[in-house]
Amino acid sequence: MSKKKPKNEVTTLLIKLASIAVHADEMLSPDGHHFDKEVIRSLLTDSEVRAFLDAKENQVYLPLKRNKR
Repeated sequence: MSKKKPKNEVTTLLIKLASIAVHADEMLSPDGHHFDKEVIRSLLTDSEVRAFLDAKENQVYLPLKRNKR
């Protein structure tokens, strides 16, 4: 079975966002590993993810971060 490539940018963004959710769940589990935190950090600095979050933040779709200045 061959691996399929995502068909468009929306699909790749959704995969990245889903990866953040899965790694957050793993990190919060009793068996969590520091690797999960590093993957989350890496994904949150991804340009595609960052652009999406910035756009949604400006549209007031995301909660404000407590430490936002």
